[in-house]
Amino acid sequence: MIGSNESSTEGPVPTSYLTFLAYLLGQWTGVEHTEDYLSYGVYLSWVLFPLAIAFILPVAIFFFCLNTSLLLLHIHKRRKTGFNEGHSGDVWYGAKEMLANLWDGHGRIWHGYELHGDENIPEGPALIVFYHGASPVDYLYFMARLLIRRKRYCHVVADHFVFRLPGLKTFIEVLGVMHGPKEVCVSALKKGYLLAISPGGVREALFSDETYAIMWGNRKGFAQVAIDAKVPIIPMFTQNVREGIRTLGGIKILRKLYERIRLPVVPMYGWFPVKLRTFIGEPIPYDPNITAEELTAKTKAALQALIAKHQKIPGNILRALMERFQTRQKED
Repeated sequence: MIGSNESSTEGPVPTSYLTFLAYLLGQWTGVEHTEDYLSYGVYLSWVLFPLAIAFILPVAIFFFCLNTSLLLLHIHKRRKTGFNEGHSGDVWYGAKEMLANLWDGHGRIWHGYELHGDENIPEGPALIVFYHGASPVDYLYFMARLLIRRKRYCHVVADHFVFRLPGLKTFIEVLGVMHGPKEVCVSALKKGYLLAISPGGVREALFSDETYAIMWGNRKGFAQVAIDAKVPIIPMFTQNVREGIRTLGGIKILRKLYERIRLPVVPMYGWFPVKLRTFIGEPIPYDPNITAEELTAKTKAALQALIAKHQKIPGNILRALMERFQTRQKED
């Protein structure tokens, strides 16, 4: 047998695993000084490891939760008769409950997620207008907690590119994701649905920053939808939503590229376990005498007031992390 400090070949005795590996590579490739290259490679990997975690971890967590959701939906689709289908005749209600518990559990564990002000949501239809973080995960947490706590389900309007993503057709259907247009949104509200929309959309998600600037441009279609459907508008904001996931939206060439192709090409990083709290503001009641422009301005002011009240600006990742750990210590 060969001892732990002995080599299987003749010559100098390797003093470590790295030396032994470098020796074998040198013998195999014929390249000299392989140990120096190997040491540099190990050093470089350690230097880049935090960056790899920051950029890869968000994608890994997202796909894990997404694939788990798709698996649950597949199970439900094959065994629909075994699940609760008695909630207003919704054959997907059992699947929605499963997804709600999955995402609510993730929100509790990773972000200590809290929902405040849900008593401001009426029993009837309403249009929820929210600030869009780099990721819509806070909306998933809100939707899940609302279903668990109030047995209310909220549909949401999404950008057109979401409907092009492969393999998500059932997931989108179950979540009640809608593309619009305005007539469809008005119809959904008249049926008594809760409907959520972020007027800033993908542009706000990618290019807003730690100052939490609202980026609606000239969009006022959501206000006209609320007027036509005769429903109140409810502002919603999630504290620290931009500290959990950041984007590289400050790079000008990426902004130009997005404006040209209208696809989310801006890299994201983070998925830090910051404290997330969603706040529901007081409803802006339906007023038959208000114009879409006036209602847009009123809604924007209400959302800015929520941000000013509940978010320290500029946002800070370390501070948001400390808030999460301090809350966890109190819970323990």
